[in-house]
Amino acid sequence: MSAGGTSYAGALTGHVSGAGRRFGVVVSRFHADITEQLLESAVRCLVEHGTPPEAVDVYRVPGAWELPQAVGWLASRPRHSALVALGCLIRGETAHFELIAREVAQGLAAVARDTGMPVVFGVLTTDTEEQAVTRADPARGDKGREVALAALEMAELHLQLLPQ
Repeated sequence: MSAGGTSYAGALTGHVSGAGRRFGVVVSRFHADITEQLLESAVRCLVEHGTPPEAVDVYRVPGAWELPQAVGWLASRPRHSALVALGCLIRGETAHFELIAREVAQGLAAVARDTGMPVVFGVLTTDTEEQAVTRADPARGDKGREVALAALEMAELHLQLLPQ
């Protein structure tokens, strides 16, 4: 459907069922108070949408820098319907934030492009810790749920466009 409500024949629509699917979630341990909240919300959403809890594989990495490598390893094995990368980067007073944020985003995008595996970007990039807490909070920003919904939809679209 377009923004004006017009329906198009043959249009693919977003579908958010995890039934019969397996998801990989790679989560950074750095800023664990925030990333664990993202993880809990994402897993809860996947399960609420029919993904069996045992079909959600969680992998932890030290920090956001390691997310693209771990996601790449998982994408090279045809086990998951989609992969979710969760992390948190908070701007500091050095160029470190910009360097890491850029490389993580480019690395995850490269995995998606190079493998064809749906990869969803759930890395918070904020100016302050308060902003990160707000975006991770299920009662306010709920980015964990948001990225899980994107993973569900992309897994379905992937299956529709590239049937196994």
